[in-house]
Amino acid sequence: MRQALIIVVMTMASVAKIQAQGCVAIRSTGGYCAANQAGHSDLTDKWSLNFNNRYYRSFRHFVGTEEQKQRVAQGTEVINYVYNADLALSYNPNKYWSFAIDLPVNSNTRSSLYEHGGKTRHSTRSFGLGDIRVAAYRWLLDPAKMPKGNIQVGLGIKFATGDYRVQDYFYTSDTTKALGPVDQSIQLGDGGTGFTTEINAYYNFNRTVGVYGNFYYLLNPREQNGVSATRQNAPSASSILYGSATMSVPDQYMFRAGVTLNSGNFSGSLGVRDECLPAKDLVGGSAGFRRPGYVISAEPGISYRAKKTTFYAFVPVAMKRARTQSYADKVKTQITGVYSQGDAAFADYSVTIGCAFRF
Repeated sequence: MRQALIIVVMTMASVAKIQAQGCVAIRSTGGYCAANQAGHSDLTDKWSLNFNNRYYRSFRHFVGTEEQKQRVAQGTEVINYVYNADLALSYNPNKYWSFAIDLPVNSNTRSSLYEHGGKTRHSTRSFGLGDIRVAAYRWLLDPAKMPKGNIQVGLGIKFATGDYRVQDYFYTSDTTKALGPVDQSIQLGDGGTGFTTEINAYYNFNRTVGVYGNFYYLLNPREQNGVSATRQNAPSASSILYGSATMSVPDQYMFRAGVTLNSGNFSGSLGVRDECLPAKDLVGGSAGFRRPGYVISAEPGISYRAKKTTFYAFVPVAMKRARTQSYADKVKTQITGVYSQGDAAFADYSVTIGCAFRF
């Protein structure tokens, strides 16, 4: 049962894949959580390799928690097709400590009308390496003496290795196009060096039933990355006034908790998942263009262990989606005296499939 629970916990960062299902640009910052090592206190396997894949299609627009159903009915919705692959390698020098490096690769396509003159639908794309992350983890309790449960803490650094200035062509008419930065939601990186904090925990009631919990927070001190948020167009006077002319470098966080059932080499889980891009950062300013929001999902999962290999799949299904008021929205509201809040597109669900190898 111990291994079954920690296989669920180990996908904490990768399942987040932090591209929070649509225009809310939560990006990949990790495909690894060292919790899987709790069941190997003899340290016969010092290394592990995790390959994680996530896909979703976002197209449902929300302002606050209210869906803008007319967008789909009118065919004006923005559609993001997002595929992320994470390759994470970890090393465990002893039963307490683990060190990991994560390399994400992203492939994104964004289909819209409004970015291409408003009459004909066209697509922009991005492909390449995302922001690499390195992290260190430590179990607070002796895994050998506390087999029923444990708590793990982690600290990491996210480097600005992903291209945050990706450009593609935007059509100004059926025959004319101009080169400009793609939307924030499909940029490969955010342009900032960030710091990650993690807490992972599990507890086994018996050989069949257990619980798990994960918390992840990315702290991005940089306020803006200097990339235009207006695609191929010059920034408008209002975007400059409200502070949304260039892209922000936002914080992000994720929380997961649930129950795991184990039977032989199979384990299943059912949990709740909350992914969020907040409107205000903990450190540094919050100006610049961003689409803050959150997704609360029901997250069923299944895993299968075969010797030193584990296969897993998770399908978070959105229960509540919200596009919250951004810094620029609040500035506009204060200046004009009229409440302002933008929209963002979200997916109905995402699919995560992966495998982990110990050696």
